[in-house]
Amino acid sequence: MEQLMRNFFLFLSKNKTLTKAAKNYGLRFGAARFVAGIDIEHAARKINNLNEEGFAVTVDHLGEFIDNEQEARESAAECIHAITVIGNKKLDSEVSLKMTSMGLDISRELVMENMRKILDTAREYNVTVTIDMEDHTRCGKTLEIFKELRKEYDNVGTVLQAYLYRTEEDLQDLSTYEPYLRIVKGAYKEPQEVAFPKKKDVDENYKKLIKQNLKNGHYTAIGTHDEDIIYYVKRLEQLEDISRDQFEFQMLYGIRLDLQQRLRMEGYKVRVYLPYGNDWYGYNMRRLAERPANVLFVLKGVVK
Repeated sequence: MEQLMRNFFLFLSKNKTLTKAAKNYGLRFGAARFVAGIDIEHAARKINNLNEEGFAVTVDHLGEFIDNEQEARESAAECIHAITVIGNKKLDSEVSLKMTSMGLDISRELVMENMRKILDTAREYNVTVTIDMEDHTRCGKTLEIFKELRKEYDNVGTVLQAYLYRTEEDLQDLSTYEPYLRIVKGAYKEPQEVAFPKKKDVDENYKKLIKQNLKNGHYTAIGTHDEDIIYYVKRLEQLEDISRDQFEFQMLYGIRLDLQQRLRMEGYKVRVYLPYGNDWYGYNMRRLAERPANVLFVLKGVVK
C-alpha cells in the first residue's frame, strides 16, 4: 500500500495541468507545512529564525519544467533577488535551483546565460549556489553544465542521487572538479532500467557514495531523514577519523524537526532545505510520496 501511495503521488507530481492550477490556490492543502512563504521576504524571516536556532539554510524558489523563455529569465531574476536579500541581511543561507527552471528544456545557451548571471551575483555576495538534480532524463545534461560552470566558479555545487545506477561513475568523474556535493536517495519515479527498484539496494549504494566522497576528501552534504543512514555516517566519522568540518546533514523544512534538533545538539552541522513560492505543487507531491505521515498531516489541514 505504501508503494502504491508513493507511485500515485509521484505520478501526480509530474502533471503540468495540476501544477498550473495549484498556483492559483496559494499555500493551501498543507503546503505551508513544507513551504516558507510566497516570496523571499517571507522566507528571509524564516531563515533568520532558523539561523538563530543554530541551523544553516539553503533556500529554493520553487519552479521546474519551464518551457517558456520569459519565465526562465524571470526565475533567474528571482534567484538573483534572493541572493541579494540573503547577502544584504547577512543570512547563513545558500541558494538551490533547478536547471529546468533556468530553461534546460529550451536551450543550453539560455541556461548558461542565466546561470552566469546568478553565479556572478552569488560570488559578489559570497553565497553558494547548488544545482538540484531532477529526473534521470536530465541528469547527464545537468552534470555537463555543472562541470563547465565549475571551471569558472568555486561557489557552485550540485546533487547526486543514490537510486540511479550511473551515480557511482558520476561521482568518480566529478572528483577531479573538487565538487561540493549533496548526496540524496532521490525523489522522482524512475524506471528500473535506470534506478535501483529496492530500498535496500538504494541504501547500500547511498552508503557507498557517502564513504567514497568523504574519503576523496570532498565536502559532503548528506540529504536524508533516514536514521539508519545518519547512524552509518556517525560510525564512519569515528572509524575513518573524518572531521565534522568535512560534512553536514541536510533536511527538509517541516520534516523531522526532532531529529534536526537532536543532531544540532550533538554538535553536527544541520542545513534546512527551505523552499518558497507559489509553484509548490510538484514539490509538495514528492514530499507526500516520501512519507505516509505527511499525507495524514495534509488531510487534517484540508479538514480544518
